[in-house]
Formats: sequence, C-alpha cells, structure tokens
Amino acid sequence: MRQKRILVVDDEQDLCDILLFNLKVSGYDAKAAYSAEEALKHLAWADLLLLDVMMPGISGFEMTEQMKVDPKTARIPIIFLTAKDTEHDTLQGFGLGADDYITKPFSIREVMARVKAVLNRSQPLSNATDDILKYMGLTIDHATKNASIDGESITLTKTEFELLDLLMRHRGQLFTRQQLLELVWPKDVVVSDRTVDVNITRLRKKLGNYASCIVARHGYGYYFIDYERK
Repeated sequence: MRQKRILVVDDEQDLCDILLFNLKVSGYDAKAAYSAEEALKHLAWADLLLLDVMMPGISGFEMTEQMKVDPKTARIPIIFLTAKDTEHDTLQGFGLGADDYITKPFSIREVMARVKAVLNRSQPLSNATDDILKYMGLTIDHATKNASIDGESITLTKTEFELLDLLMRHRGQLFTRQQLLELVWPKDVVVSDRTVDVNITRLRKKLGNYASCIVARHGYGYYFIDYERK
C-alpha cells in the first residue's frame, strides 16, 4: 500500500519545513506549496491538504471554494491551519467544506493526530467490492440500485439512494448542504438548501433503526456516524 500523500500549503517556509519533517517521520509522503496558485497544480497528487487561510494572492478559503465546485477535487479532505481563530472564521471554514480547523499556534502532535483521524474517516467503507456497500444490516447494491435493511428491501428515490450512498461511503465526514446539492443533484436543476433537509427527513423515515446514523450538525450540514442500535 502506498504512503498517503499530504500537501502542505502555506507561505511560511519555516512552518512548512517543520510540518514536512514530522509528516515524513509519521510515515506520510509530503510536499509543500507556498501559495494556493502553486497548490492548485498538485491537487491530483494529494490525498489531504493542510491549508493556510491568509496567503498572498488566492486565500485558503478561496482555494477551497474552487476545489469544492470541481468534481475532480471536491472530495479531497482539507484541514485548515490558520491564525484566523474567531468563531466566525471557524464557521466559515467548516461551511466551505473543511474536514477540520486548527488554529495557530498549534501542537505538532495534535496536527499529526488530526491528520490520521481525517484520513481514516475518508477511507471507503467497503473493502470487498465497489458494488456492495454495507454498514451492519444496512446494505446498498450499486448493481441493482437497491437498498436493504437486514435483507428486506427499502424503496428509495434516486436522490435518496445517492444521498445515502454518499454519506455511507464517507462515514464520519461532514457534508454541507451546498456540497450535497453539488454532488447529488443535477447541475441544471435549481434547488435550495431546504430541499436537502426535506430529502434527508424522508430518507431517515425509511431507514428505521438506522435513521439516527444520519446526524445533522447545526449550522454545518450532515454526516453518517456509527451508533449502537437500541
């Protein structure tokens, strides 16, 4: 298995050098880009970004906006490392689709722990085949476009099926309403954030004991989480 590739994006070279050293010691393949403009050329290489916000030219927030509207880069995990530490800044970062937000100054050990956690969350759930996706008794079969609970089929609309597939496949990863709209709904269809809420509500009603696996994080969006069935 190849090493996970971490792209550090920050205009402070000394900080990049420290992060690169520790990432490599921790077993990652890592390299630095000293601007967003440079980083955008290397996104196809990266499995995760450690991204500063305040940089000359394109900011980290602006770069994230560009990434999230491009299907080729929308699912690359992003951890912001920034001195912008107000609640508004943090909410803005998560609202853009960040997987984590760490404020400077920070502990290197904390950064390494969070990198590991985000990479673990972003792993595909099924190691068997791309066609079958399982979580306990909840199963999605891509070949037949069928979902079932404990072997009993449940009837889902195309949108509900794709929402469930996305959230299950990236268990633990938070998706904003805007991300869900961009990843699930057709590009030529104009819908509002409320449409996401309505479809999530309908989906939950069909999931029975698994309804509470789809969690709403107020002000952010939705994610799929493990839980012990009652």
